[in-house]
Amino acid sequence: MVIITLQRNKCIGCNYCVEFAPSHFRMSKKDGKSVLLHSEDKKGFHTRKDPRPENFEAFEKAAEACPVNIISVKMV
Repeated sequence: MVIITLQRNKCIGCNYCVEFAPSHFRMSKKDGKSVLLHSEDKKGFHTRKDPRPENFEAFEKAAEACPVNIISVKMV
């Protein structure tokens, strides 16, 4: 299982996460910030548990590309 966390309130709207993982991230039309699809929000931390380990690489690339380091990815 892959656990992905996005600190959405710190997002600067660069769009890199969407470019590297377009089926998992979208840019909000309301505020221009990243949205982690199918995630739960707990005090500004949007977390998603993805049971498919094959998605780890896409999430990892998005996290590495993020210039403000607000995406964390771990395999459990």
